[in-house]
Amino acid sequence: MVHIVGWGHTAFGKLTEQGLEQLIVAAGGEALAHAGVPAGDVDGIWLGHFNGGMVGDGFASSLALGIHPDLRFTPATRVENACASGAAAIFSARDAIESGRCKVALVIGAEKMTHLPTAEVAKGLGHASYQAEEAGLSFPQVFAGFARAYFDKWGDHTSALAQIAAKNHANAMHNPLAQLHKPLSVEFCEQVSDKNPMVADPLKVTDCSLVSDGAAAILLVSDDVAKTMPRAVRLRASQQVNDYLPMSRRDLTAFEGPRLAIARVMEQAGMTLNDLHLAEVHDCFTIAELMIYEAMGLAEPGQGARLLAEGTVMPGGAMPVNMSGGLKAKGHPVGATGVSMHVMVARQVLGQAEAMQVPGAQTGLVFNMGGSGVASYASVLEAVR
Repeated sequence: MVHIVGWGHTAFGKLTEQGLEQLIVAAGGEALAHAGVPAGDVDGIWLGHFNGGMVGDGFASSLALGIHPDLRFTPATRVENACASGAAAIFSARDAIESGRCKVALVIGAEKMTHLPTAEVAKGLGHASYQAEEAGLSFPQVFAGFARAYFDKWGDHTSALAQIAAKNHANAMHNPLAQLHKPLSVEFCEQVSDKNPMVADPLKVTDCSLVSDGAAAILLVSDDVAKTMPRAVRLRASQQVNDYLPMSRRDLTAFEGPRLAIARVMEQAGMTLNDLHLAEVHDCFTIAELMIYEAMGLAEPGQGARLLAEGTVMPGGAMPVNMSGGLKAKGHPVGATGVSMHVMVARQVLGQAEAMQVPGAQTGLVFNMGGSGVASYASVLEAVR
């Protein structure tokens, strides 16, 4: 088994004073300090970083060596899998530990985005789609395609998407690291207005995640090292599923890859949904969160909206989702997102999430997704001590 024994996390937002290197160094250094592990004990570094041309640093893995002189000559690798680059880095480090090649791994996810105009960010992120058929589409347009297909099959769910947006904005109010601390009403999120224009029908500004800068880091260790640590969160199970890249080859009313990844991770963990206390999931757009409810098996296809009406996914519900504010309000610095999710759930299961805390939480699901439901990474975390 592999354990998280420390973490670091910058604020997410428009961080004009920090470039990519500064973000990597800040989060990675905080993780080492939090774990109380000397830099010289790190066997390998994995950096989740999408980039997509958004910064000139296409070879960024060794920037992490700037954390401490004792990291010089430590193997460092950049890992990229679109918006799941952070989880991909974690899974790569996990594999190195489970193979016996490594005992202590530093994983950092980072992205610098806000220095670019929105059109340039959209162009960079667009590289994660199938260029032969989808080149030129922005990701709001991509996920608008999912929303239109879902609405055509199951009816207009504008109200459900608005409820998801309002929920995640309210949750972010309790997360000091979140990009937005601005509560929004369901009514505001539901209506097209000058302050909430349509981006790609039927998705409005309030349905879209944020352009963000930020970094997060975790220290992963082997079983024997974890026994010497003051805190440990076990990576009880982890699964990756990749689906076809072209949207034309998939059913846009169902997240089949995410459903399979989550089903496999729950089977590997030997758990049911009733054994989970919360989930952090990839709400790049509100339609994605709605469809992930169904992919998790919380509701039958087309019935995800009832989880909002019944309060299941709300704070205090049976399965609170995105207590951090999610990508929608916490922010979405692409390479950092998967690592951030693991940090947030690790804090929850150790009872260290402060105002975000789900009372009594001991287990949690992380679901990080790359592209249009293409790369799906699911983890189950549980408290050890």
